[in-house]
Amino acid sequence: MRSSGSSNWRVRKSQVVVWICGAAAAFADTAHPLSPTNIFAPASTPAKSIFGLSLFVLAVTGAIFLVVFTLLLYSVVKFRKRKNDDGREPPQVYGSNQVELAWTIIPILIVVALFMATARVIALVQKTSPPSNAIAVTAIGHQFWWEYRYPDLGVVTANELHVPVSDPGHPTPTFIRLLSADTDHSFWVPRLAGKTDLIPNHPNTTWIDPQETGVYLGQCAQYCGTQHAKMLLRVYVQSKDEFDRWIEQQRQPALVNDAVSQGQRIFETTACINCHTVSGTVANGRFGPDLTHLMSRDTIAAGAAPNTPENLRLWIRNPNTIKPGCLMPAMELDEQESDALTAYLETLR
Repeated sequence: MRSSGSSNWRVRKSQVVVWICGAAAAFADTAHPLSPTNIFAPASTPAKSIFGLSLFVLAVTGAIFLVVFTLLLYSVVKFRKRKNDDGREPPQVYGSNQVELAWTIIPILIVVALFMATARVIALVQKTSPPSNAIAVTAIGHQFWWEYRYPDLGVVTANELHVPVSDPGHPTPTFIRLLSADTDHSFWVPRLAGKTDLIPNHPNTTWIDPQETGVYLGQCAQYCGTQHAKMLLRVYVQSKDEFDRWIEQQRQPALVNDAVSQGQRIFETTACINCHTVSGTVANGRFGPDLTHLMSRDTIAAGAAPNTPENLRLWIRNPNTIKPGCLMPAMELDEQESDALTAYLETLR
């Protein structure tokens, strides 16, 4: 058994590693011109519609700024004080029907144009009906993670959404039904679609048709508690063949491995079983993420840390070191039990 000081040092070291990894990922995301959250590089029809609307609004407001600034500059130069001014006020003009009509009618026309353009985009996004080949996903927001269910495909996963790429010639959109298990959340993947809220007892919907493969990052965009900032989104857009293989893998039950039977026994006799599901075992909890294929995911804790054995072990021992305020309790396991449980979870691929 290691000493308490050694154990504390290991925890602090792990915290630093997790923080550095997260900071590096955030820096890479903001530094890269085509980062996964770049709103100026839309890769899906809803995002492109919103981007086009934003350019139109920017053009209108930019034109207003130029007109107002030009008139202001003209007035400053034209009516500036000169050396030969006698100090008297210039002639005052009271009332002008032309001016009053102009500053009333022109703003009304601008507001109407902006309203019509916005309504058109909202109608496009919200009124689109799913075609027969659309992928159906139910996304459930929890404090502080995402649950994804594919009702037509028999798959349940967490935090990392997988969808097929949509060929513009033969679109394969993904329609997402948004539910909340507790409080308000918001589903936002900037390059794929606009922000859409998840409200308790009020189902909502959104859709995406990503036209480029890759990983797209997002965020819960509605404050939902202490770990709102670490309720991250990852959308994996794959080719049709890759997506089909991923679905087939996710349908498989967890493999039985006698070499980690001690870890499985610990999992099934502690609080783990109350919250998590592992297909093919007696574990069928619903409060936490489905762990059947845990190690097929790149991250843990809703994207807060890379999914490595070290981080997984730290997450089991004391989740608050990675995600302070999260609802997962510390398991209070000793070193041997932690190693055995981590080894078992590493087999869930």
